[in-house]
Amino acid sequence: MEVIMTKDEHKARTARSYKLILLFAMVSMTMMFAGLTSAFVVSKSRVDWLKDFELPSAFYYSTLVIMGCSITFHLAKKAVQKDNKSATTTFLFATLALGILFVVLQFVGFGQIVKNGYYFTGTESSITTTFLYIVTVVHLIHLAGGLISLLIIIYNDFKQKYNSTQTLGIELGAMYWHFLDFLWIYLFVFLYFFK
Repeated sequence: MEVIMTKDEHKARTARSYKLILLFAMVSMTMMFAGLTSAFVVSKSRVDWLKDFELPSAFYYSTLVIMGCSITFHLAKKAVQKDNKSATTTFLFATLALGILFVVLQFVGFGQIVKNGYYFTGTESSITTTFLYIVTVVHLIHLAGGLISLLIIIYNDFKQKYNSTQTLGIELGAMYWHFLDFLWIYLFVFLYFFK
């Protein structure tokens, strides 16, 4: 016997499928970062580990900025659910601006580390700064994916593909950005307390 789905049932099933795929991707990314932070902990016993290394001040600011990204993306999602197009667009652009600012602050932080005489590669590098560099660059790569998806969401918003009955793209984007936010806070707290 063939079961015929309504349009709404098909839409709900599709949304669940996309969310599940994204969830699996986030779990695998979490496992990768768990492996990196485990290697970080194991490496702390090395004699050449820097005991007095301080995180750059730009990393503190970037933490606040990425938290702002989660807030603005959440507000964009709420605005589209209320069919408030102008607010949706404003909050999506605010998220994009904050995301770019986060990337800039990460590179400012790298510059602060080098200015303090710590290098990431070469003969003057240390295992501490190399690990820090790897962890933050891998996070930045995932954030680049978030920025690309955000640009697609903004494009779709301009094409008026979202409204109170069609929010899937914005919901998926918000889920990913909340994940990036949580991941950076975890990494920041980890690096702050386990340096």
